[in-house]
Amino acid sequence: MNDNARVKVLFVCMGNICRSPTAHGVFRHLVREAGQEAVIQIDSAGTHAYHVGEPPDARATATARARGVDISDLRARRASSEDFLYYDYVLAMDQDNYHSLARICPPTMEPKLLLFMDFAPDLKCREVPDPYYGGARGFDQVFDLVEAAARGLLEHLAGQGR
Repeated sequence: MNDNARVKVLFVCMGNICRSPTAHGVFRHLVREAGQEAVIQIDSAGTHAYHVGEPPDARATATARARGVDISDLRARRASSEDFLYYDYVLAMDQDNYHSLARICPPTMEPKLLLFMDFAPDLKCREVPDPYYGGARGFDQVFDLVEAAARGLLEHLAGQGR
């Protein structure tokens, strides 16, 4: 992707090793399938610097791989206030990360900050739960939620003419 992409999307969780790289990878996969790579740029980040430079959690990578999505190339980074100037959508995985992002959001940029699950309203689930301290089943649940919201986001962008 390059800076001339028409819409730029950033997925954010706490450490950028479970939920947000899964969302990044799933959305990237859907964007490729839709032939929209030239018009949608995708990235992910964390609100904390615990894992900067690290690859996604092995359980997230294995879950994604089992579902046909490769996230092994992604590396964790920390979100910054500059991200709000660059990205059109800054999508938090849960309320805690939403509030962390709101604290660094420049004035007038608040409309860019949303909960990712808002793009899957039929699920009536507002947050993607953190699977880090759980077992493999939590990563499967995260993938399912993320996939539904990613499909909703792609439909939303298509409806916006992007």
